Amino acid sequence: MDHIFSTNAWLTIALVFIITLAAKVVRSSVTLPAEKTSKPRPPPEAKGAPLVGIIPAVLRRGLQAVIREQHRALGSVFTLRSLGLAVTFLVGPECSDHFFHAPELEIAIDGLYEVTVPIFGKEVGYDIDLDTRNEQHRFFAKMLRPAKLRGHVLPMEYFGKWGECGVVDLMQEVDHVLMLIASRCLLGKEVRENMFDEVASLFHELMGGMHLISMFFPYLPTPGHRRRDKARAKLGEIFSQIVKTRKMSGRVEDDMLQDLIDSTYGDGRATTDTEVTGLLVALLFAGHHTSSTVAVWTALRLLTHPEHLRAVRAEQERLVAAAEQQRSHHGGGGGGGIDYGVLLQMDVLHRCIKEALRLHPGHADDPPARAPGLHRARQGRRRDPHVFDPDRFAAGRAEDKAVAGARDLAYLSFGAGKHACMGEGYAYQQIKVILSHLVSNFELKLESPFPETEDMLSMRPKGKAIVSYKRRTLS
Repeated sequence: MDHIFSTNAWLTIALVFIITLAAKVVRSSVTLPAEKTSKPRPPPEAKGAPLVGIIPAVLRRGLQAVIREQHRALGSVFTLRSLGLAVTFLVGPECSDHFFHAPELEIAIDGLYEVTVPIFGKEVGYDIDLDTRNEQHRFFAKMLRPAKLRGHVLPMEYFGKWGECGVVDLMQEVDHVLMLIASRCLLGKEVRENMFDEVASLFHELMGGMHLISMFFPYLPTPGHRRRDKARAKLGEIFSQIVKTRKMSGRVEDDMLQDLIDSTYGDGRATTDTEVTGLLVALLFAGHHTSSTVAVWTALRLLTHPEHLRAVRAEQERLVAAAEQQRSHHGGGGGGGIDYGVLLQMDVLHRCIKEALRLHPGHADDPPARAPGLHRARQGRRRDPHVFDPDRFAAGRAEDKAVAGARDLAYLSFGAGKHACMGEGYAYQQIKVILSHLVSNFELKLESPFPETEDMLSMRPKGKAIVSYKRRTLS
């Protein structure tokens, strides 16, 4: 983070930014149901010090603690004020339906997501009108199918370079593997074969320019923003040249870059080189952060809950044995290992990822939780909600299944309604590719303390996740 504020000043100013932006977009736009004979009344307001409002409480106890306190005191819908400005919170499952299904005019996120414009670029995302953005989302929906990983399951050369035993920072390793996967099925062989290291370094600089201050002043000339802009410009040059070269050659590849080049809008217009470049960066940025974060949190949870790690490994061994027996029966021979079909059947691992995501929600795929003026704090009705319990999603309990009248709101880690994440299936498969390979080939042990969450913006593990490994002898 850029060293332009002291820690306390940073926290204070960041909170002021949050409240200020929220108030600019929606001022008391959410109201509680009132008596039939009265006007709609505004939500109750939390008490705070004059002028500064809740800032002292947040600095002492943290924002999440303050939200919980006010939820208990004021109910599901309440307003926090500071410096004469307000942000309204919606807390609890009773608020979810409106929050996730309300029209865009009631819950607008465009102003907040201005932060993505210098990252993704012009002519894409939140730099364009809603109708065009929805069409670009349609491009993504066609591309982000789990089957896109079908040809990229077997070759996990990166972990093959690990020695017989050693110590690694798991976050760093997972970040690198995800970039390798992206280079195979997203960026194309031009990047994979000629400039992988350069693109990975530039992408790291791009992500490094995403700070809390960026959410509210995305064009402020901080050192981090200058590095971000320089990296984005260079990535733009690289990707634009790749697009032009591929179009001129007439060569057609089986990757998402090709899908973007071939995409057309409803009126028949083809995507421009600028749009393809921006959409490519958006895909890379949006998918990498969440998948990396959730993969590491899932691994850490498994390493601290060995009974679930054993269950994951037992399921894996059973499925691989069944698949090899079936291949042998059909004359295909054995030795197929973990393929795409096996990954699809990994219910135990799927539940572990799902539970890790519930406990450590990523930010990129949950935009409505940060909708200006309307904040839906995560609260649910689950048994022992703070306990890592993947079996809560198993048959018989199925805590992720919607109850009557709740539509799609029982499990919200990938959003819902108008704000559902279209890359959910792809993300699960990508994480399964990594974790299944680690579980199959290595005995792992967490050497560093179980990490805290870095912050409410990134949700990544704080510091390093140091893990020792020893290669397993496979039968």
